[in-house]
Amino acid sequence: MSQIILFSVLTLGSVAAVFATILYVIAQRFAVEEDPRLSEVAEMLPGINCGACGFPGCPGMAQALVEGADQGDISHLNCPPGGTEVMATIGGYFGLETGSAKETVAVLRCGGSCEHAPARSEYDGPRSCVIAHGTFAGESGCPFGCLGHGDCEVVCPFDAITMNSETGLPEVDQQLCTSCGACVRACPRKLFQIRPVGRRDRRVWINCRSTEPAVLARKNCAVACIACGKCKTTCDSIVQAITIENNLAYIDHDKCISCGKCVTVCPTKAIAATFEPPQPKPKPAAAEPAAT
Repeated sequence: MSQIILFSVLTLGSVAAVFATILYVIAQRFAVEEDPRLSEVAEMLPGINCGACGFPGCPGMAQALVEGADQGDISHLNCPPGGTEVMATIGGYFGLETGSAKETVAVLRCGGSCEHAPARSEYDGPRSCVIAHGTFAGESGCPFGCLGHGDCEVVCPFDAITMNSETGLPEVDQQLCTSCGACVRACPRKLFQIRPVGRRDRRVWINCRSTEPAVLARKNCAVACIACGKCKTTCDSIVQAITIENNLAYIDHDKCISCGKCVTVCPTKAIAATFEPPQPKPKPAAAEPAAT
């Protein structure tokens, strides 16, 4: 019996050694030599593999940077989490100029807080926005509003998002947000958008995503956009940055000059701003007719 076991071990060992030798020869014969710059550039990147650059993780971005450097231009590439500091380091490594990307931040487009969109039903299930979105419209009844279960908070790799227990809505810390886009991808209702920080930190956006008719939208949320068109009429006389489509207004951040006039005319307060908009000047009172 022992001889049989010994013979089996020697046979299997010999076969394994032969195949190992064959694999080694093949690996050496067909080995692809990696450009050392790839690993060096990858080390300069944040290493969080968020995909905000448009490539599959930091290795993909490193590959794109090396290829761009070989062509003499990397100005079209940008790493949002790394920002200008990381891109300046990479530019210095290649001896090339990098693009001056606008500073951006993640913005929540929903004002459906506990106060403005009170619960009409109770959700009894896993605390997951994805699961809740697939099972019902939401406790407020709005099929477009924030579900409040914090998927965005969980996936944020920089702890830039926290759930406000009073409002039931997530809040973005601009100082910590790197615009990696993790919250954008995690939200099943597409409530987050990456928008430019704006000159002097002035931003204006439609704080609603509901495309329901006005009556239904207001029934579920007091600050829902009703597509009345007052903001568009006001903006059309200035920069034409607002469009209305499918019962919902939208502000083009590339055209918006953050004057804030649309905020003051919105009857439902569905437009949010990071600054106090100027109040419209009161109309002069009509002169009383002279006594006769």
